[in-house]
Amino acid sequence: MSDVVAASQVFLDNPASTVDEALEFISAKAVELGIATDAAATLAAFKAREAQGTTGMQAGFAIPHAKSDAIVKAAVLVVKFAHEVAWESMDRQPIRVAVALCIPEAEAGTTHLKILSNVALLLMDDAFCSTVKTSDDPAVIAAAVNEGVTQ
Repeated sequence: MSDVVAASQVFLDNPASTVDEALEFISAKAVELGIATDAAATLAAFKAREAQGTTGMQAGFAIPHAKSDAIVKAAVLVVKFAHEVAWESMDRQPIRVAVALCIPEAEAGTTHLKILSNVALLLMDDAFCSTVKTSDDPAVIAAAVNEGVTQ
Protein backbone atom coordinates (compact mmCIF):
# COMPACT_ATOMS: atom_id res chain seq x y z
CA MET A 1 0.00 0.00 0.00
CA SER A 2 1.42 3.40 -0.92
CA ASP A 3 1.37 6.43 1.33
CA VAL A 4 -2.16 7.28 2.38
CA VAL A 5 -1.50 10.77 3.73
CA ALA A 6 0.47 13.61 2.17
CA ALA A 7 1.53 16.77 3.97
CA SER A 8 -1.27 18.55 2.07
CA GLN A 9 -3.72 16.25 3.90
CA VAL A 10 -2.61 17.44 7.35
CA PHE A 11 -4.43 20.46 8.76
CA LEU A 12 -3.30 22.41 11.80
CA ASP A 13 -5.20 24.71 14.18
CA ASN A 14 -8.63 23.86 12.79
CA PRO A 15 -11.26 25.98 14.58
CA ALA A 16 -13.96 23.27 14.79
CA SER A 17 -15.53 22.87 18.21
CA THR A 18 -18.12 20.17 17.43
CA VAL A 19 -18.10 16.80 15.71
CA ASP A 20 -20.36 18.15 12.95
CA GLU A 21 -18.00 21.06 12.23
CA ALA A 22 -15.04 18.69 12.14
CA LEU A 23 -16.75 16.23 9.78
CA GLU A 24 -17.96 19.05 7.51
CA PHE A 25 -14.39 20.35 7.25
CA ILE A 26 -12.98 16.89 6.51
CA SER A 27 -15.63 16.21 3.84
CA ALA A 28 -15.02 19.56 2.11
CA LYS A 29 -11.25 19.03 2.14
CA ALA A 30 -11.66 15.52 0.72
CA VAL A 31 -13.40 17.03 -2.31
CA GLU A 32 -10.85 19.86 -2.65
CA LEU A 33 -8.03 17.31 -2.63
CA GLY A 34 -9.68 15.04 -5.23
CA ILE A 35 -10.23 12.24 -2.73
CA ALA A 36 -14.02 12.52 -3.02
CA THR A 37 -16.42 13.94 -5.58
CA ASP A 38 -19.32 14.96 -3.35
CA ALA A 39 -18.90 16.66 0.03
CA ALA A 40 -22.53 16.08 1.08
CA ALA A 41 -22.35 12.34 0.34
CA THR A 42 -19.00 12.06 2.11
CA LEU A 43 -20.37 13.94 5.13
CA ALA A 44 -23.43 11.66 5.18
CA ALA A 45 -21.11 8.62 5.23
CA PHE A 46 -19.09 10.06 8.13
CA LYS A 47 -22.27 10.87 10.06
CA ALA A 48 -23.80 7.44 9.36
CA ARG A 49 -20.71 5.79 10.84
CA GLU A 50 -20.72 8.12 13.83
CA ALA A 51 -24.39 7.25 14.45
CA GLN A 52 -23.36 3.58 14.87
CA GLY A 53 -21.09 4.55 17.75
CA THR A 54 -18.53 7.20 18.46
CA THR A 55 -15.18 7.17 16.72
CA GLY A 56 -13.66 9.11 19.59
CA MET A 57 -10.88 6.98 21.00
CA GLN A 58 -8.53 7.90 23.85
CA ALA A 59 -5.84 10.46 24.66
CA GLY A 60 -7.48 13.16 22.53
CA PHE A 61 -7.72 11.20 19.27
CA ALA A 62 -10.67 10.25 17.07
CA ILE A 63 -10.74 8.01 14.00
CA PRO A 64 -13.77 9.10 11.98
CA HIS A 65 -14.20 7.02 8.87
CA ALA A 66 -16.41 7.10 5.82
CA LYS A 67 -17.06 4.50 3.14
CA SER A 68 -18.85 5.87 0.10
CA ASP A 69 -19.11 5.68 -3.68
CA ALA A 70 -18.42 9.45 -3.58
CA ILE A 71 -14.89 8.67 -2.35
CA VAL A 72 -12.66 7.86 -5.30
CA LYS A 73 -9.39 6.96 -3.58
CA ALA A 74 -8.44 5.70 -0.16
CA ALA A 75 -6.81 8.40 1.92
CA VAL A 76 -6.25 9.64 5.43
CA LEU A 77 -6.66 13.25 6.52
CA VAL A 78 -5.22 14.42 9.83
CA VAL A 79 -6.82 17.39 11.54
CA LYS A 80 -5.33 19.00 14.63
CA PHE A 81 -7.86 21.23 16.33
CA ALA A 82 -7.07 24.64 17.78
CA HIS A 83 -9.23 23.82 20.80
CA GLU A 84 -10.77 20.76 22.36
CA VAL A 85 -13.66 19.28 20.38
CA ALA A 86 -16.68 17.99 22.28
CA TRP A 87 -16.62 14.47 20.84
CA GLU A 88 -17.79 11.44 22.77
CA SER A 89 -14.74 9.28 23.42
CA MET A 90 -13.77 6.06 25.18
CA ASP A 91 -11.97 7.92 27.97
CA ARG A 92 -14.59 10.68 28.12
CA GLN A 93 -11.96 13.27 27.21
CA PRO A 94 -12.31 15.85 24.43
CA ILE A 95 -10.62 15.35 21.08
CA ARG A 96 -7.64 17.34 19.81
CA VAL A 97 -6.72 15.27 16.73
CA ALA A 98 -8.84 13.46 14.14
CA VAL A 99 -7.25 10.85 11.91
CA ALA A 100 -9.99 10.59 9.28
CA LEU A 101 -10.25 7.66 6.88
CA CYS A 102 -11.84 8.16 3.47
CA ILE A 103 -12.51 4.83 1.77
CA PRO A 104 -14.17 4.03 -1.57
CA GLU A 105 -17.20 1.77 -1.04
CA ALA A 106 -15.59 -0.92 -3.23
CA GLU A 107 -12.68 -1.15 -0.76
CA ALA A 108 -14.87 -1.28 2.36
CA GLY A 109 -13.83 -4.78 3.42
CA THR A 110 -10.16 -4.64 2.48
CA THR A 111 -8.36 -1.32 2.46
CA HIS A 112 -10.72 0.07 5.10
CA LEU A 113 -10.05 -2.67 7.63
CA LYS A 114 -6.29 -2.60 7.06
CA ILE A 115 -5.98 1.17 7.48
CA LEU A 116 -8.40 1.28 10.43
CA SER A 117 -6.60 -1.48 12.32
CA ASN A 118 -3.20 0.08 11.66
CA VAL A 119 -4.36 3.52 12.83
CA ALA A 120 -5.89 1.99 15.96
CA LEU A 121 -2.55 0.30 16.69
CA LEU A 122 -0.72 3.60 16.14
CA LEU A 123 -2.89 5.26 18.76
CA MET A 124 -1.52 2.79 21.33
CA ASP A 125 2.02 3.97 20.55
CA ASP A 126 2.96 6.80 22.92
CA ALA A 127 5.77 8.02 20.64
CA PHE A 128 3.39 8.32 17.68
CA CYS A 129 0.77 10.15 19.74
CA SER A 130 3.38 12.53 21.11
CA THR A 131 4.77 13.25 17.63
CA VAL A 132 1.34 14.05 16.22
CA LYS A 133 0.27 16.15 19.21
CA THR A 134 3.45 18.22 19.45
CA SER A 135 4.52 18.66 15.83
CA ASP A 136 3.51 21.69 13.81
CA ASP A 137 5.07 20.26 10.64
CA PRO A 138 2.55 18.57 8.32
CA ALA A 139 5.34 16.57 6.64
CA VAL A 140 6.46 15.10 9.99
CA ILE A 141 2.88 14.18 10.90
CA ALA A 142 2.22 12.65 7.47
CA ALA A 143 5.42 10.59 7.67
CA ALA A 144 4.51 9.31 11.14
CA VAL A 145 1.07 8.18 9.94
CA ASN A 146 2.39 6.62 6.74
CA GLU A 147 5.10 4.72 8.58
CA GLY A 148 2.54 3.04 10.78
CA VAL A 149 -0.31 2.64 8.32
CA THR A 150 1.62 1.23 5.36
CA GLN A 151 3.48 -1.48 7.26
